[in-house]
Amino acid sequence: MKPTPTPQNAPTTLNAPCGALASLALSTLLASLGASITSVGLPALAQAFDASFQQVQWVVLAYLLAITTLIVSVGRLGDLWGRRKLLLAGIALFTLASALCAGAPTLGWLAAGRAVQGVGAAVMMTLTLALVGETVAKEKTGNAMGLLGTLSAVGTALGPSLGGALVTGFGWPALFLINIPLGLLTLLLAWRALPKGPAPTVVQGSRFDITGTLLLAGTLAAYALAMTLGHGAFGWPQIALLLGAILGAGLFVLAQGRVASPLIALAVFNNRSLVSGLITSAMVATVMMATLLVGPFYLSITLGLPAALVGLTLATGPGVAALAAMPAGRLADRFGQERMRVVGLAIMVAGSLMLSLLSPALGLGGYITAIVTTTLGYVLFQTANNTAVMINVVPHQRGVIAGLLNLSRNLGLFTGAALLGAVFAAAVATKDISRATPEAVANGLQVTFIVALALLFLALLVAFTCREPASRVDPQDTALER
Repeated sequence: MKPTPTPQNAPTTLNAPCGALASLALSTLLASLGASITSVGLPALAQAFDASFQQVQWVVLAYLLAITTLIVSVGRLGDLWGRRKLLLAGIALFTLASALCAGAPTLGWLAAGRAVQGVGAAVMMTLTLALVGETVAKEKTGNAMGLLGTLSAVGTALGPSLGGALVTGFGWPALFLINIPLGLLTLLLAWRALPKGPAPTVVQGSRFDITGTLLLAGTLAAYALAMTLGHGAFGWPQIALLLGAILGAGLFVLAQGRVASPLIALAVFNNRSLVSGLITSAMVATVMMATLLVGPFYLSITLGLPAALVGLTLATGPGVAALAAMPAGRLADRFGQERMRVVGLAIMVAGSLMLSLLSPALGLGGYITAIVTTTLGYVLFQTANNTAVMINVVPHQRGVIAGLLNLSRNLGLFTGAALLGAVFAAAVATKDISRATPEAVANGLQVTFIVALALLFLALLVAFTCREPASRVDPQDTALER
């Protein structure tokens, strides 16, 4: 009897070497740290470059915009050119851009360096998810996704405290210099440990869709700017950007239907599990953004906590995520991704219900209990959802699907900043938030999470109605393979 040939979409090795998985985890940590470490340094940057807050915020926005606009395109490039090779290039670019940022002579050069750094981060965020399928066995995918989630949460939690210490001790350039040794370590580990694997399995004649890339990047940039530049207000500039995004989205869909090798094959959206995963991921990220927006004001104004205790309390969420992500991955592997997605959403509903009913009389303990519950639900959902989306993707589409998954999360964060930020501002009913009364801020938090509850119930509805029955899911027979 002839030996059964290894299927093309089988992982390169059934038991991932520790070094390969560690390199993916460190890449995730670097990208997350790059997003969170600079916010605490904005006052120092404003002083060093004699700039306004509106100007220095581009140090943060340039990074996030580069990630959001290019995250799908770099996934497609990885599918065409090879994910290992492109990941190594992304880590090297991120590390080089960090050095350029540290030596930037002007704020404009610093923002440009951050945009380049964001391109490297987009590669790392996308291809780490895509490479999981090449480094771990299918039945261990949830566990690997949990590890990546843990390192992402660690980077988010570590950024503000590490950044504050670096700025205080060494000045603002240290915010970027810290990435150089970490980046070199990650690059060396990835180069030595990641399996080279087979050549990219793409359809003959496939090539990179430049027109689609430009249309998608312009569309996403317009939407992201519309959601962020108004700081909760929505005037004519934001309306114009949003209309531009809608027009761009229409042109992008038309273009994808007419080219032989599209950036995103529209047929992938015939897969109900993928569509459900993307929509619910965006909704959940929208809700989680509310905890970051509203929490500081509730803690400082309503509960009257000092800044140090506010910062410590805000680290509770990322800390819980870091501890819970790997157990969440094991649960997804053991009990099934679809089931644990729904359980995670249900726990988030319970946490948001607590926040919508939260009374100042419950004090700090009441707030932390609600945040811990919401975060636990988020971690369980996110880990199971990532696993459900990525587990049956064929090799030649892993990069672009991973990009779409990351994109849905980023768009949710931008939308949450604008939508729920506006809800909170309207509920507080005070133009100057620093002068709002404790009662007004408490009311704002309750109203914001009533809206968040509605979003989560809608996400539950999508998860129930758009999932594929377990008996029908076949890795060799999904819409992603068409």
